[in-house]
Amino acid sequence: MALWRCAVRDAQGRHSPDRCVVGVRTVWRTVGDGEFFCPGCGGDRNFHRRTGRRRLVAFGVPLLPRGPVGPIVECTACRGRFAMDVLDHPTTTRFSAMLRDAVHTVALAVLAAGGTEARTVRRAAVGAVRAAGFADCSEEQLVTLIEALAADTGRLPGRYPTPPGGASRHGFDPCGTALAIELHEALEPLAPHLAPAGRESILLQGARIALADGPYRPAEREVLATVGRALLLCPEDTDRLLEAARTPS
Repeated sequence: MALWRCAVRDAQGRHSPDRCVVGVRTVWRTVGDGEFFCPGCGGDRNFHRRTGRRRLVAFGVPLLPRGPVGPIVECTACRGRFAMDVLDHPTTTRFSAMLRDAVHTVALAVLAAGGTEARTVRRAAVGAVRAAGFADCSEEQLVTLIEALAADTGRLPGRYPTPPGGASRHGFDPCGTALAIELHEALEPLAPHLAPAGRESILLQGARIALADGPYRPAEREVLATVGRALLLCPEDTDRLLEAARTPS
């Protein structure tokens, strides 16, 4: 109960909260529930979405309405109450899935741009995808996906004449609208929830796949530049990271 006025003072002349007879009380009503990442508990918890109404109370008797409150999110574990924007943060389970999908999408995009003929490239891609959480990923699976995506013009761009200086061995337009959309859809929702080092790590994984069979091809650089933009990295940082990836650690 939020105190509004006290009728009794203590011996020092201060208001005594324990002896207040007039105040404002909020009556809460649950209007929804779900699972969220609780910043109080530091983990995934169930929540109640609640709205309330404030009332002026005197001697425990509700008198005058004082207006609505909320909505708020209340954790069912710690009883902490938070603003609705706390639901914008993904749960731990959802965040892990988003991260796995992001690395998988970047690996496929780099393979689509640079080709899958070199085993070193395939192994680098498989290593990145497995480390992200797809433990059963294999070279054959990635190659099959690339071939399937080549025929699916609804997700990746169609084939186009290879310009001088070389584009993808598979003929994908690395700057095609559909491929850019694919990367942005996988990376943009994730980027705000990653620390700068986490965003840089995803780009570097893509860069190491591209470099596994030699220097960057123009198509690979363009794909990696798209990855950097989707991860909210400035062009200068993207260029710096791509150059750093060239240097063996």
